[in-house]
Amino acid sequence: MRIRIIDAFTEQPFAGNPAGVVVLDGPTFPDAAWMQAVAAEVNLSETAFLHPVPASSGADYALRWFTPAVEVALCGHATLATAHALQSTGLVRFATRSGILTADTDEKGWITLDFPTAPLSPIQADPSVLDALGVTPLSVHHTGPNTDDLLIEVLEESAVRELTPDLTALATVENRGVVVTARADDPNGGYDFVSRFFGAAAGVAEDPVTGSAHTALAPFWSARLGGRTELTGYQASPRGGYVRVALRGDRTLLTGKAVTVIDGTLHA
Repeated sequence: MRIRIIDAFTEQPFAGNPAGVVVLDGPTFPDAAWMQAVAAEVNLSETAFLHPVPASSGADYALRWFTPAVEVALCGHATLATAHALQSTGLVRFATRSGILTADTDEKGWITLDFPTAPLSPIQADPSVLDALGVTPLSVHHTGPNTDDLLIEVLEESAVRELTPDLTALATVENRGVVVTARADDPNGGYDFVSRFFGAAAGVAEDPVTGSAHTALAPFWSARLGGRTELTGYQASPRGGYVRVALRGDRTLLTGKAVTVIDGTLHA
């Protein structure tokens, strides 16, 4: 069957976040162990699997996401990559573990995802996590059941960019991942905040651009930047990528582009 590697949240190849995409012909998913094995073979932060469903289901496709180690409940960049793989304009609906998600592609190739906004809950910082990151936090939040991340705010953009965390220690964190974020140093620099994402416990040392994490970053930074509902985040990983976000109450819109870099055949 056909398998593609697509770079998401970028307009050029070898940037943004690569995802595997497998569009299945059958009416159901194959065995989860097989999908997990394919994701481990692809060895990217996420591989998406989808198959068509009847229109009466309220969706066009059923969609699941796997890291090299586990299945996750929500993934932004692999959903963006999936919409790009379908090569259509207009609205596509996906039935997922996080409910019905939509991807709307315009004539210029911009894809807007409609995701649930993460409910933020302030929590006490775990000293072992802070030690593993080597940061002093301004605040720490949990991002709710869909993403299940720790969101850690630090004082300066440079602290985010210069992080060299102990990934072995972070692998013991029970949450999906850890998001470290700060306000942009330059308000006229083309983005409003920066972030990095570490998901060692889920088999992802550092994720290049994490769309789903922006469902928490959007309300977090909206509250700190004068209630603005449309912002741009830059994920400062080595590959890097921009995510345009629009906060719509209990929904967050994530917008970006994608580029296909590999299109091949899965034989096993």
